[in-house]
Amino acid sequence: MNRGMLKSKSIVFLLIGLVFIASVSFKPATKPGALSINWMTWDMAVKLNKEHPKKIFIDIYTQWCGWCKRMDQTTYLDKDVINYMNANFYAVRLDAETKDTFHFNNHAFVNQNPGERGSVNELAYSLMDGKMEYPTTVYMDENFARLSVAPGYLATSELKTVLTYFAENKYKTITYDDYKKSMGITAPADNGSPKIDH
Repeated sequence: MNRGMLKSKSIVFLLIGLVFIASVSFKPATKPGALSINWMTWDMAVKLNKEHPKKIFIDIYTQWCGWCKRMDQTTYLDKDVINYMNANFYAVRLDAETKDTFHFNNHAFVNQNPGERGSVNELAYSLMDGKMEYPTTVYMDENFARLSVAPGYLATSELKTVLTYFAENKYKTITYDDYKKSMGITAPADNGSPKIDH
């Protein structure tokens, strides 16, 4: 091998090394904390809850729901909501019209008419007591006892309040309206905020 070829190979290896070092060194820094809510399926939440119990947050939506999409683009992108949700809840996304079958408490929840427009899955129907309004958020305790059903769009500040109310077990000692007052939130209950039925 002559000296020229050896020098060419050395330069090629040197360039490859520099490209590698540059690509590693100039990766954008990741921000601390989660970038998104750790959404999971109902079945995954059930499985994880057996190993490490947490409260359950369920976002019931449909593909055609405009307010559901707005929550996706606003409330669910808030850094504080993301971090608090991931730390304190198993967050489930449930398409009310899904064709999937869910098994829970020795019962199979199905969509009886999956080809029919507007047909809903029995799990969503059961969680919402048949009041099919989207979006709806459902809150359950660590034993899958339903704590509350809140139909309607939730702004970031409202969802933060609801999450802390349940995650910190305030619902055991105080009504939601009184909790809001204790937090300095004095807006009337009929201003479009969720009707927490606990």
